Amino acid sequence: MKRILLIHLAIFLFNITDGQSLRQPISAIYLGLGAYSMHQGDVFSFVNNQAALAQIKNATAGVYGERRFMIAATSMYSAAVAIPSSHGNFGMNLSFAGFKNFNEYQIGLAYARNLGSVVDIGVQFDYYGYRIPAYINANTITFEMGAMFHLTNQLNAGIQVYNPIGGKMLKSDEQLSAIYKMGLGYDVSEILMVATELVKEENNLLNLNAGVQYQMVKNFFVRIGISSATASSYGGVGICWNNMRLDISGSYHPQLGWSPGLLLLFNSRNTIVSPPFLPK
Repeated sequence: MKRILLIHLAIFLFNITDGQSLRQPISAIYLGLGAYSMHQGDVFSFVNNQAALAQIKNATAGVYGERRFMIAATSMYSAAVAIPSSHGNFGMNLSFAGFKNFNEYQIGLAYARNLGSVVDIGVQFDYYGYRIPAYINANTITFEMGAMFHLTNQLNAGIQVYNPIGGKMLKSDEQLSAIYKMGLGYDVSEILMVATELVKEENNLLNLNAGVQYQMVKNFFVRIGISSATASSYGGVGICWNNMRLDISGSYHPQLGWSPGLLLLFNSRNTIVSPPFLPK
């Protein structure tokens, strides 16, 4: 009975959080809005917009965990790696959500490069699936792509699309949703960034994500924001030392409560770096 209740709970939360939960973890905007900044991005920025991968200057990696609504069965975990090269930058990200009786997963391989000083482009191929033991193990292959436009030294815009050609899950008639994003970020200075993003998922209402990041001192910053689709707010703090960065974040849903998160980043450059974790 407990197993059945957990499966129903996971499916329920999967449905109310706007489709594929790996595409929009509760604190996704905490991870993603740095893509629209030349100073505040990190390795997880390219998960939100693949073109942000082109701005990464050294090899870097990160892991992130989120306990959604303080329930172990709905936890979400993600890892990302970025490697720059003279022929463009390469990235890989892995995501997993759920528990042994109901889970979903995604593996993504990304590539991005600069097209001059104004435009960056990126593409990612994904293997996505979900699994309910003794019932179904459905999966599919899709892709996503993005572009970033550096309109001025301070103003950046981006567009991104996930699964634009549709397609059904193998061993299932379920249609994988298409998701479209358009974002804008403004670097007020090297220590202050504001960004906003419109997200339209197929068969769902338009969602507005917005956030602000402020670097209070060299090794410490704060980030806060909102997401209109779930009327959720989020916040977090980041601390840097040597070639590592630790973020403690949390988001709040008015009906379902808190979702704490923890982020750890590693940079190959062995020096103290301020967030964005992208040395100048």
